[in-house]
Amino acid sequence: MRNVSLMAAALVTLGGAALAQVESEDPIKLTLHDWTGQLITTNLMAAVLEEAGYNVELVQADYLAQFAGLETGDLHVAMEIWETTGREAMDAATATGNVVVLGETGMQAKEEWWYPEYVKEKCPGLPDWKALNDCAALFATPDTAPKGRYLGGPVTWGGFDEERVAALGLNYEVIHAGTDAAMFAELEAAYQRQDPILLWVYAPHWAPQKFKGEWVEFPPYEPACYTDPAWGPNPNATHDCGKPFGPIWKVAYKGLAEKWPGAAKAVEAFTIDNDTMGGMIAKVDLEGQPIEDVVNEWMDANEAVWSAWIGQ
Repeated sequence: MRNVSLMAAALVTLGGAALAQVESEDPIKLTLHDWTGQLITTNLMAAVLEEAGYNVELVQADYLAQFAGLETGDLHVAMEIWETTGREAMDAATATGNVVVLGETGMQAKEEWWYPEYVKEKCPGLPDWKALNDCAALFATPDTAPKGRYLGGPVTWGGFDEERVAALGLNYEVIHAGTDAAMFAELEAAYQRQDPILLWVYAPHWAPQKFKGEWVEFPPYEPACYTDPAWGPNPNATHDCGKPFGPIWKVAYKGLAEKWPGAAKAVEAFTIDNDTMGGMIAKVDLEGQPIEDVVNEWMDANEAVWSAWIGQ
């Protein structure tokens, strides 16, 4: 699940000359969120649909709250629903019959508590989660002491970190970063100073490639962990486990395939891998390239790929 581009700040209309196979010139509304990879994915899909002649609007939307708009048809496509944090909301939306899954993006998601490798010298019990309380003072700050500090993602990402802390009896306070960019700027600064830091890191992203570190190993996720208190080490609480790992999904309003069947097929065909996406995110976040330039570069280099998605 993330640096907000200027393209996310406003409604963007991509209008191309409609081709013969375009079923409707009404705009297809794709959602934008607050992390770089999702902005790239969505702008890529928009560019491909524009090449096919479709009208596309990119609409800023909350990651989890967007499902209300997808269920009513006010929004049409969400390009990144992470198995790690969005599965429950996705399942609830598809259960209404108004939202459908258009397959995997090709990317595999991992989001979990993470620490730099140099921290293990002072907390050798890591990555086992049971070592966290022994090292709480190591991660404490003046604002959280005597509790350790865990820097979570923006609140809109979900993730159940507060529930996990309570269920596992962790002596930590969850402090949410205001933005994706602020979170990784703090990691960058801590890493340069070799300061202890415990935070939310995810893949696909450049951070686990640039910085040496490890994810905390919590009790492995199972669906029952989130629903059945009897599951896991705490018999009286849910969420006493780590986050799930798995695919990043594409979802759509059911009416997409009815009104724009060609566009629905193109979204379903879209695929990209972690390494490619991680490299594109790095160009934006680390090299300062505009998202539009990164998308255009990919489009120019992969015309045979995206042409197949739209049947050209």
